[in-house]
Amino acid sequence: MRLVLMGAVVVLAGCSVKEEAPAPEASGSAIAPPAAPEMPAQTPIAAREVHEDNDLYQFDYSYPASAGAIPALKALLDSDLEKTRTDLKVDATEGQKLAKESGFPFNPYSYNVEWQVVTDLSAWLSMSTLIGTYSGGAHPNYAFNTLLWDRIAGKRRAPSDLFVSKAALSEAIRAPFCKELDLQRAKKREGQDGGEIAEFSKCIDPVEEAVILGSSNGKAFDRIGVLVAPYSAGPYVEGDYEVTVPVTPKVLAAVKPEFKSSFVAR
Repeated sequence: MRLVLMGAVVVLAGCSVKEEAPAPEASGSAIAPPAAPEMPAQTPIAAREVHEDNDLYQFDYSYPASAGAIPALKALLDSDLEKTRTDLKVDATEGQKLAKESGFPFNPYSYNVEWQVVTDLSAWLSMSTLIGTYSGGAHPNYAFNTLLWDRIAGKRRAPSDLFVSKAALSEAIRAPFCKELDLQRAKKREGQDGGEIAEFSKCIDPVEEAVILGSSNGKAFDRIGVLVAPYSAGPYVEGDYEVTVPVTPKVLAAVKPEFKSSFVAR
């Protein structure tokens, strides 16, 4: 609001005081409307990243802003963050105690999670993470996890929940999955077999691994990824495998009717 200053203005000039005449009142038509109040700046929803490194453990946990923008999902991830950090602290404290009692050096434990967006659709948010852990063994271990958020229902779903059954999903993608897995195995092994463990030369059930739903067009799911951790399809030294297969008519036939609009065949 514009204020009109009226009254006396004191001017220091020796001991004299000079008085100004009051300003004439403005006519009603000339009064400017009050300025709109300034709106407080909104704090943008940011990704969360926590890092702790001490003598007991190293802890890293992060998730992107697209997950933090969904209150229920943010609450779920924050709860998981606190639980895993607490569990890590308890386990590391016990490990340090046992190492001291046994006369062995203690190596700090670690736990690392970095959620990343796979696909962000109007109705779905698909994410995945590699979970790295170390608890004093010969080497660190890691596994995969996935998270599919249903924006419409406002809850987390397993990717297999969108299909009539896990068996139906497995049957729909098994052939192309096994073919691609064997190609990747052959490349890593340079023509050698899986070694002494026969299972490392056989195919595995894809839905028993971490399944992720992806999209190349940003509109609907048109591909399915399978993240295979060490020891599942080969020895630890081979590392992990990542296999992607397209959504085909056979896959569409295995989708539950209420979710078919979220998929498209390639």
